[in-house]
This record gives sequence, structure tokens and C-alpha cells, in this order.
Amino acid sequence: MRNRSIEWLARFLPQPNTAGGFEQMRACTGALFGLLLTGALSYSLLGRASATAYLIAPMGASAVLLFCVPASPLAQPWSIIGGNLVSALIGVTFAKLFVDAPLLAAALAGCFAIAAMFMLRCLHPPSGAVALTAVLGGPIVREAGYDFVAMPVALNSVLLVLTALFFNNATGRRYPHLQHSALQNVHDTKDVAPTARLGFTSEDLDAVLRHYGQVLDVSRDDLEEIFIETEMHAYRRRFGVITCADIMSKDVITLEYSTELEVAWKLMRQHQIHALPVLNRARRVIGIVSQSDFLRHRELDDYRTMAEKFRHFISRTRHTHSNKPEAVGQIMTQHVKTARDTTPIIELVPLMANSGLHHIPVVNEENRFVGIVTQSDLVAALYESRLAENDTVIKQVV
Repeated sequence: MRNRSIEWLARFLPQPNTAGGFEQMRACTGALFGLLLTGALSYSLLGRASATAYLIAPMGASAVLLFCVPASPLAQPWSIIGGNLVSALIGVTFAKLFVDAPLLAAALAGCFAIAAMFMLRCLHPPSGAVALTAVLGGPIVREAGYDFVAMPVALNSVLLVLTALFFNNATGRRYPHLQHSALQNVHDTKDVAPTARLGFTSEDLDAVLRHYGQVLDVSRDDLEEIFIETEMHAYRRRFGVITCADIMSKDVITLEYSTELEVAWKLMRQHQIHALPVLNRARRVIGIVSQSDFLRHRELDDYRTMAEKFRHFISRTRHTHSNKPEAVGQIMTQHVKTARDTTPIIELVPLMANSGLHHIPVVNEENRFVGIVTQSDLVAALYESRLAENDTVIKQVV
């Protein structure tokens, strides 16, 4: 009995805070920026006559959602604008219908506001406070009547959303956060990513959410991303951490920006390599050239055969001036995705499986090139780790 009582009381304790220090500072700064700018602009537009109502209290609760959890479905632009407007409209209506019973009017306003937000898909918790403010806001709100819906509710809501749009995107947080349902029709016409064909699928998650049947204060795609990261973390725990340094090819042929195309092509054919990294004198990766780069930039003049076209493209021009590329630096892919030598190889799986990368240069802590990981290296490493796990299980059984 004592243990059950302690367990029940423990439920009232606060949950661990998963937000880092920077994220907490970002959210606090955003609330300061949003509320200050919204209040100042509203005050200047509404004038001194409405000074007591230029910024309504529910905007403080809206700021918590917009700047602390901008990915939440409850914090999206339609949620705050639509939710606040419909709640204010309902609150004013019930305040006029039940002038002598404000408590009943407030309760009914809150009830019908929630129902309307569910119907219009604009659920926003602070909007419930907007409905109560329209009923219990005092003489100024009662005198304003339906004008309260536009000024200050609509004005506050729009201004706060605009500040959230600017601040969140300026500080690296995507806002508004496009939900999965808005992209579902597009995704249905495309083949799923290779990594999505194993483990749980999007359909599995949708089915569980439908069965769960409750409001979640987290976006569906964020929830899916958390599950995927959890799977990767569990994989690292089960198989150990194999890093890029453990499997990368170290004796790698590299090119310079000025390497002639003909020389680069002969090296690739001679060593049966499909791509070569391009380095500067400090051995930092400035690009990568692959067979597809050669084919994409070949000359399109009217030669008799494709072979002749290609030979003409890679051969050095004997004239002083030419519009044809002469060096690998002119055809290489410049924006190259690299990995650190300490990066776990499991993090390369989405890059190679979903993004179509076949070769990933590896750099050290000084950002200098130290090797390269290919799809073959990755497959071999994952295969070996799987065999090692099976051997361990067999030994335990025996």
C-alpha cells in the first residue's frame, strides 16, 4: 500500500527537461521578441483609447506554443488565427446571450469554442482563454462587442504569427511546420525510400495514431523521425559502434582542380573506380568527380558515334581558347557530403540508401581528407556485424 501511494504521488513530479540550454534560451528570447513587437504594434494601431486591451492575456500562452514547440500541430498559423477568431466570436455571442449569467456564458463559450476548433481543425489551447476573455473581460470588452474579434484578437494573432515566422526561421527552426497529411498525396505517387521498407512503415504509424484516438502535442512527422532515430540508437547499442575510420579505404587516388579530364578518366578506368575526390593543397575536399559527371558534361556536337563524342570531350584541346571543359574542376560536383572519421556507419545508411550517394569522403577533426567510404564498404561492414551477432547468439545457446 505504501509503495503504491509513493508511486501515485511520484506522478505529480515534473518530467525531465529534454530541451537543451540553447533551445531554452531561444524559446525565451522568441517570446520576448514576439510579445514585445506584437504589443508595441497593436498599441500604436489601436491608440491610447484602447490601451487596456491592446494585448490580451491569452497571447502569452500562444507565445509558449509558437516559440517553445513551433512544430506542434497546436502551434501552426491556422491553429492560432482560426482558433482565436472562432473562440472570440463564440465568446462574444454567449456574453450577449447570457448577460446576467456570466459563469454559465463562460462555460458554454469554452465548450462550444473547443467543439468549433475540432470541427475547423484549428485546435489551439490558448483560444479557450480567448473565449473566456470575451465573456469575463470587463466593461471594455463588453462595450467592444463583436469589434473585440477584430481588435485586438485578430490583430494580436496575426502579428504574433508573423513574428514567429520571422524568428523561428531566422534561428533555424522550420515554421510553419508542414504536417504529413499535407504531403500525403505527393508521397502516394512516389516509391518509398529504401530505409522505409524495413521496420515500421508510415501506414503502421497512421494506424496506431488512429487507434490511439487522442490529441498529440507533437507533429506526426516529428514523431516518425523520433522513432527512426530510436531504431538507429538501438542498432548502435546492439551491434556496437563501427566508425567510418574502421571501414574506409585509406589508399585513395585523389585529383586536383587542374587535373586534365583525360588523365582523370584513365585513372578511373585503370583502377576500376567510379568516383574520385578532388582536393586542394591543404588536402581538404573541394569536390568529387564521377562517371556521371563525365557523361553529363559531354559535348553534344553532331559526331557519328557516342564513343567519338566522349573521346572528343575528354581529350585536351590543342587550341588556345575553348569553351569545352578541360579540367576536373570544371565538371566536378562541388557540394560534397562528407563524414567525420569518428561518425558511426549507421548514420551513412540514410545518405546512401535514400539520397543516392555512392561515395562519401571521410575527413578528420581538421577537416582534412583521410579516406572514402563506398556502398560496398558499408554493406560489407553491416554484413559482418550481423554475422558477429549470430555467432554471439549461438555461443550463448551452446
